Amino acid sequence: MLKISGLSVSYGGLHALEGVSLEVAEGEFVTIVGPNGAGKTTLMKAVSGSIRGATGRLEFRGRDMTSLPAHQRAALGIAHVPEGRRIFSSLTVLENLELGSYRRAARAKRAEGLEAVLALFPVLRERRQQLAGSLSGGEQQMVALGRGLMAQPDLLLLDEPSQGLGPRVVEQIFETIDRIRKSRRLTILLVEQRVVEALELCDRGYVLETGRVALEGAHDALLADPRVQRAYLGV
Repeated sequence: MLKISGLSVSYGGLHALEGVSLEVAEGEFVTIVGPNGAGKTTLMKAVSGSIRGATGRLEFRGRDMTSLPAHQRAALGIAHVPEGRRIFSSLTVLENLELGSYRRAARAKRAEGLEAVLALFPVLRERRQQLAGSLSGGEQQMVALGRGLMAQPDLLLLDEPSQGLGPRVVEQIFETIDRIRKSRRLTILLVEQRVVEALELCDRGYVLETGRVALEGAHDALLADPRVQRAYLGV
């Protein structure tokens, strides 16, 4: 579904990504892990189109989208749930969710999509008329996830969904992501610093270090790799 070939991105002369290549197949759950500053968020922004790569090629279902702007990539079926949630604090929960259904294919299914999201996150049903900025961090992350799902995406990009959340809430968020994947057979690309949880959920993973792919493989192979265990698991 998604193929990235030789992607490089620079900021002010500094290389955030250098020659990154990866693939995500239809229906697959792929995780990208790595330390702070490895280029994980930059990679997600490059896929969604909010930043442009200096070199490289991005394909979605065989179509070259390297030069497409973000709104056209969204129209293809790519939804990006960004780092830090980025909800609209002065709008209600319901208004935030409805903003997710901007894609033509999603507008026709807005009512159906909304009901599915509220069933997935019952607390949002209770708080649908509440200002999103007054919610807890975990509830705001639910709004961000729900808004992404309202787009009826074919590929869901999740950037650090556990950021700033307590352990119990993180567990709930990961369980929800797993349910979403299994019930919808949705293709997911996840960026996450919680290495164990992220790799346990996925089919395959990539380890990104200093802007390059250092390792890749099935989730069990990466969890068993001595380099991953030393660097990220404290073994």
